[in-house]
Amino acid sequence: MRIAMVSEHASPLAALGGVDAGGQNVYVARLTEELARRGHDVTVYTRRDSAGLPDRVPLPGGAVVEHVPAGPPEPLPKDDLFPHMPSFGAHLARAWRRERPDVAHAHFWMSGMAGLLGAGPHGVPVVQTFHALGTVKRRHQGRADTSPVERVGIERQIGRTCDRVLATCTDEVHELAGMGISPNRVSVVPCGVDAGHFHPGAPAADAPAPTRTQRHRLLACGRLVPRKGYDRAIRALTRIPHTELLVAGGPPPGLLYTEPEAERLRELAEREGVGDRVRLLGAVDPARMPALMRSADLVLCTPVYEPFGIVPLEAMACAVPVVATDVGGHRDSVADGRTGRLVAEGDPAAIAAAVRDLLGSDRLRRRYGAAGRERVLARFTWRRVADGAEQVYRRVLAGHELKSEVA
Repeated sequence: MRIAMVSEHASPLAALGGVDAGGQNVYVARLTEELARRGHDVTVYTRRDSAGLPDRVPLPGGAVVEHVPAGPPEPLPKDDLFPHMPSFGAHLARAWRRERPDVAHAHFWMSGMAGLLGAGPHGVPVVQTFHALGTVKRRHQGRADTSPVERVGIERQIGRTCDRVLATCTDEVHELAGMGISPNRVSVVPCGVDAGHFHPGAPAADAPAPTRTQRHRLLACGRLVPRKGYDRAIRALTRIPHTELLVAGGPPPGLLYTEPEAERLRELAEREGVGDRVRLLGAVDPARMPALMRSADLVLCTPVYEPFGIVPLEAMACAVPVVATDVGGHRDSVADGRTGRLVAEGDPAAIAAAVRDLLGSDRLRRRYGAAGRERVLARFTWRRVADGAEQVYRRVLAGHELKSEVA
């Protein structure tokens, strides 16, 4: 198949850890890589955010990234990209006039908008993955939500007019139904993890050494933004003695002191009396992340909301138990009582109780860790994700062929 991946702000070439670079970038990159490995012709269309970027960049696995001129060729917050989507869509329409893809897979709502604009003149079927929904963001962030006011309405329109919605978790199906998008239009294909890169084993020699006075280590990682809930983890730490908390993510360590969220978390740790037990690591080289995870007794995932969340899968692939908030995709990835614990969002006491219970039993942690690794291999490898995506693509292609025959 000739597959067009439309990912307006999440380039597979981007460095991870920034405010707008995280799990979606990983998803697009790894799904693209796996589909190309299977012989599909895959092009990723992402916005040009630097004048010096080449028009096309080959990826090692055979796919190509094409930089689309849409707005100024400079970095912009993703919420500022909305006015530039018509020009993004017009570029797709021109590109697909020259070489029509069999299917387009749009990632995020603005990509869906551009993808449908580009696909319309050529009858290209469009599969939509939202990765995050405006209704959920607005519910949790309220006035702090910087999304364009048009977002929810456009998401509803995309969900009703695209050929298929590919959701990443069952919680998203319920959210879409609340928006008036029938579950019959939705297929669930989860995110994945590289189980060869993230695997059980001893921590590397260069993993951060534990503080001498602490017996246990907790690790939280991801983008350094408030919704990730690191403040909950810090407040929980006040109820967990002899334990340190490492937070990995954000800018490089040398720039960490200029990051407002890092400063907020440092000040909170000092006020709560655990400043000596909280270490902010900043950005960590992806090559070092598995060893860092294996150095932890538990991985904490405590966001306010989480459309899917790849970090629990990475921890489980390393055979490290997870304590996660009972939100979004965590409900699909973490098997409560078997690979970790799900706890109420916004309840540091519940987080602390679950952590203390697991830290109190090496045997229980080993059992949860082994079960987590088995669960990842059975359900969450990128091979499994690509299997599911291929099935969705074939389904929409068959639907288009049937419509053509009827017409």
